[in-house]
Amino acid sequence: MEHISQPVVKKDHAPKMSGHSVYVGDYESDGVLVGKMLRSTLAHARLSAVKVPPLPHGYFYVDQTDVPGDNNVNIVMDDTPVYARETVEYIGEPIGMVVGPEESVVDRILSEIQIDYEELEPVLDIRKSETVFFDYEYGKGDMDKAFSEADKVYEEEFTTGYQEQAYLEPQGMMAEPEEDGRMFVHGSLQCPYYVHGAVIRALGCGPDRVHVKQDVTGGGFGGKEAFPSVLGCQVAVAAKKANAPVRCIFDRREDLEFSSKRHPSLCKYRVAVKDGKVTAMDIDVKFNSGAYTTLSAVVLQRGIICSSGIYDVENLHVRGRALKTNTTPTGAYRGFGAPQTFFAVEMMMAHIAMDLGVDSLEFKEKHIVKQGDSTSTSGKYHFPVPIPAMIGEIDQACDFRRKRLEYTKPQTGRYRRGIGISMHFHGAGFTGSGERDHIKAVCKLHKYPDGTVEILASNGEIGQGLRTTFPKIVAKELNLPLEKVYYDQPDTARVPDSGPTVASRSLMVVGELLRRCAIKLRTEWKEGEDQIVEERFKEPDFVIPFYLDKFQGDAYPTYAWGVSAIEVEVDTYTGLTEILGAYGCFDVGTPIDYNIVIGQMEGGFLQGIGYASTEYMDYDQKGRIRNNSFSDYLILTAADVSNLTCMLHVEKYPDGPYGAKGAGELPLVGAPGAYVEAVEQALGRKVKLNHAPFTAEDTIKVIMKEGL
Repeated sequence: MEHISQPVVKKDHAPKMSGHSVYVGDYESDGVLVGKMLRSTLAHARLSAVKVPPLPHGYFYVDQTDVPGDNNVNIVMDDTPVYARETVEYIGEPIGMVVGPEESVVDRILSEIQIDYEELEPVLDIRKSETVFFDYEYGKGDMDKAFSEADKVYEEEFTTGYQEQAYLEPQGMMAEPEEDGRMFVHGSLQCPYYVHGAVIRALGCGPDRVHVKQDVTGGGFGGKEAFPSVLGCQVAVAAKKANAPVRCIFDRREDLEFSSKRHPSLCKYRVAVKDGKVTAMDIDVKFNSGAYTTLSAVVLQRGIICSSGIYDVENLHVRGRALKTNTTPTGAYRGFGAPQTFFAVEMMMAHIAMDLGVDSLEFKEKHIVKQGDSTSTSGKYHFPVPIPAMIGEIDQACDFRRKRLEYTKPQTGRYRRGIGISMHFHGAGFTGSGERDHIKAVCKLHKYPDGTVEILASNGEIGQGLRTTFPKIVAKELNLPLEKVYYDQPDTARVPDSGPTVASRSLMVVGELLRRCAIKLRTEWKEGEDQIVEERFKEPDFVIPFYLDKFQGDAYPTYAWGVSAIEVEVDTYTGLTEILGAYGCFDVGTPIDYNIVIGQMEGGFLQGIGYASTEYMDYDQKGRIRNNSFSDYLILTAADVSNLTCMLHVEKYPDGPYGAKGAGELPLVGAPGAYVEAVEQALGRKVKLNHAPFTAEDTIKVIMKEGL
């Protein structure tokens, strides 16, 4: 293990464990107004009138008429309103906010507000949606020739559902007018500069009139990437009207129903096979965006780039569409877009192998890409692909090949076993030229006269360890004790824009900038003096330019790789599935802190298994999400997968700090394919499963239908 990989006590461990960390809900309440949303009760309707009762002194009703700037939240597109316009587009859309000093009075006022609607017909099914938010298409090779020469053509459809981020701390933001006329916005968030850009637009002011700070944040998983921009605008507008601090914190039911989720998907595959090998894939991907676009563009881009998996497919055509429905808007979630399509392609390959009468792993191994091969977007895999070695490590850990062969034999009796495997990658960093053309990351180091060094960057600590790993990198290059380097919660008034905390980019991209910054400071170090050094992102020379309009080039400079295997035992009486073992081998380059990385791998892997198995969420016939508590949205705990093993395989990336690549999102991506294939094998008789999550109820339906 590299010296930098040696684990240390996380810098935020003590305050969090002792209860001294200050979350947005922990600030003093004196003088702070409580904000609560007035929400739509219909999925699609025209607002005829909102009748607000007389308000007591010190209480305010805030809606679109109070937005001093643009009533559009700046995300990717500008269609999400701060407060509802003339229509509401989903159940729960914020029409307005009631603010005041006493929560009970705010609740009473909300209950007395009357809303007159002109109900409109909602679209709740993406199969029926005619509104396309984003439409991308790309391909390579000769599709017509490949399909005309095929020995056999396979067609299949796969679906995935919502997944709720289920972070420990629900959504919460606070806005405070300051004496100098500036607006201070802070709360539970991932991307301070995203919120900053949104709020200055909503308030119609210059960038120096707003500053945004990340409070200690109890988890994000993508759910606090774009959503805090919406909530931040709402509390800022309310604070502007009331000329007082306003805080809005969701309760758990509100969060489960109305915050963003993972995009449900519908993926159709048409695959040509000749001489036992896949020669072409024609793929159609549809994502349910919900009522507004939010982050669907980048989620869809990643989803379709991953849709052919880790396989070398010479002839490829992919079309991806993000469609509007009158349901809760969806957004970013760990792996954003990739878990949906990796599930589909892994199951597609397994089903082709089943039909050909060959082992699914052996069939997949024939198609794995290698260094130098073309990517799906006609870029290049510039660095080694360690998947074959990682398969070997998984096999050694769980005896995969033997068990796979053993469980293929006919099984009888109440309990039946299966084991599945999935191979996957996560492209590290923003898609395409995003880092170069849009983010343009900047970071700084500030050395104080006493020799302490402060890291100035905008990346947020959301449990992944940045407040520890960033200082480790800087301390190593400066030959300083770790306690001499620190990284506080970022505030846009103090730190440059080093980009958002998304896409597994923080450590690989910003961590490397900080390493270079530290080297620069080391060469210029002056004892007893105040010094600031800066570093800016520069795209590596080897990258093949990516063109979004053509979907061609290097979508990512490098890839983190994963192999996941899951062994299950299905109870054919109850449909319940026990996970006998889950085994993950992950290549995220050099771990900057071994314990932190293993923790990320274990947590992400477990989260992916939940996505595959118990985390079923749906809306009713009116478009309202039904699962609004942890009693009916079931997330897994460590007790549910007691035998969970994660291993690291290190393939260094030369442009990451000490060889590090993106880590956080990778371990979730492959779990659904491995889990559902395992259940599929346990059910036997060439049963083909095509959706996730695959719950106990789903298992019972198959058992009854197939007479198992």
